[in-house]
Amino acid sequence: VQLQASGGGLVQAGGSLRLSCVASGRPFGNYAMGWFRQPPGKEREFVSAINWIGTSIVYSDSVKGRFTISRDNAKKTAYLQMNSLKPEDTAVYYCAASRSPYDTTNRFYDYDYWGQGTLVTVSS
Repeated sequence: VQLQASGGGLVQAGGSLRLSCVASGRPFGNYAMGWFRQPPGKEREFVSAINWIGTSIVYSDSVKGRFTISRDNAKKTAYLQMNSLKPEDTAVYYCAASRSPYDTTNRFYDYDYWGQGTLVTVSS
């Protein structure tokens, strides 16, 4: 499966953005989806994950209550709604797909396919 992330940009603190990740190839429902991010000069970190049907969702503590992950299998798209953005949310955001559709793992090595990343910059 190929993944294309989009929706990043420059936003002021307190603002919102919605990231999208469009998949092509095999049926989207075969995959759990995750979002990760890599802040400048730091390692990639887990943000959120959702199982194949959306019944299992996890968030990192740093985004819980502010970000919402969702998916539309008919559109082969996963979303990350980001509200109340903070400067520390500045990062390149990556979507990823896992061939274990029931899992909502936060381990980057559990994901088999990655999108190219989209940059989110939050100004103070």
